[in-house]
Amino acid sequence: MLAAVDGDSGGLALKGKAMKTVLILVAVAGVAACGIETAGTAATAAAAKKQEVEQAQGTKARVQRELDAVNQQMVQRAAQAEEATK
Repeated sequence: MLAAVDGDSGGLALKGKAMKTVLILVAVAGVAACGIETAGTAATAAAAKKQEVEQAQGTKARVQRELDAVNQQMVQRAAQAEEATK
């Protein structure tokens, strides 16, 4: 796998299958790193989306309460108007 290079004072170089193996390992490590980054980005986006949904649900509940209050006022005013015309 490792062999001394001619003319080199003790340096080692990769040959044949060993070089291919190292290149494959480097490529796999690079792809794995991209996958980890993508997973992290997806998790961050999911957390942001969850917070956005929770805020939207809070807004929906608040608007519903306000609509209910307005409807109640309309009913009361209609009843008062009816009493005033009697």
